[in-house]
Amino acid sequence: MKENLIAPSILSADFARLGEEVDNVLASGADIVHFDVMDNHYVPNLTIGPLVCEALRKHGVTAPIDVHLMIKPVDRIVPDFAAAGASYITFHPEASEHVDRTLQLIRSEGCKPGLVFNPATSLSVLQHVMNKVDMILLMSVNPGFSGQSFLPSALDKLREARKLIDQSGRDIRLEIDGGVKADNIGEIRAAGADTFVAGSAIFGAAREDDPNHYDTVISAMRAALAESPS
Repeated sequence: MKENLIAPSILSADFARLGEEVDNVLASGADIVHFDVMDNHYVPNLTIGPLVCEALRKHGVTAPIDVHLMIKPVDRIVPDFAAAGASYITFHPEASEHVDRTLQLIRSEGCKPGLVFNPATSLSVLQHVMNKVDMILLMSVNPGFSGQSFLPSALDKLREARKLIDQSGRDIRLEIDGGVKADNIGEIRAAGADTFVAGSAIFGAAREDDPNHYDTVISAMRAALAESPS
């Protein structure tokens, strides 16, 4: 399996000091900055846009930025996030009229494309576009809000997606998002994930005497990953 990457979701960060928050989680051992982009249309919440991505790049963030689009339509906003510094751009197939075209658009803008699957969404579309994705993101909660509990049914879906990736022989990341914590990340890895989004589990780990104390929870996640069977 690929190297395990931890991707804190800034949806759970303190937006009054976002640059500092991102600096601190990266210094504590995180690998990827995860953006949850919601439009209050495709999902019942409204979050952030390309200007926040651009601001973090200008702040000095050099880590990969993983933009998860929970919006509809998709194509209009892709070039804006690419220009703002996104590394990965993933979207939900049901939010695009032409999935293949959107994947091609993301790559043409210089980003790595990927597809996101809600808990009740079939992986069947992958058989037609497996050669065009660099990331598969499985939602282990229904999208829209942070702090939800992990849905155990996601484990079987992870195993299914891992099998498809292995059969393809391609270098594709398998990401999981929703309810990921130190006490379940090992089981999630064993089911096939290699990239782990965690929002409240990481950003909620601040201590009263040290609000930037994220290394303990990230270290606990690393330890659980190291003990997990391949």
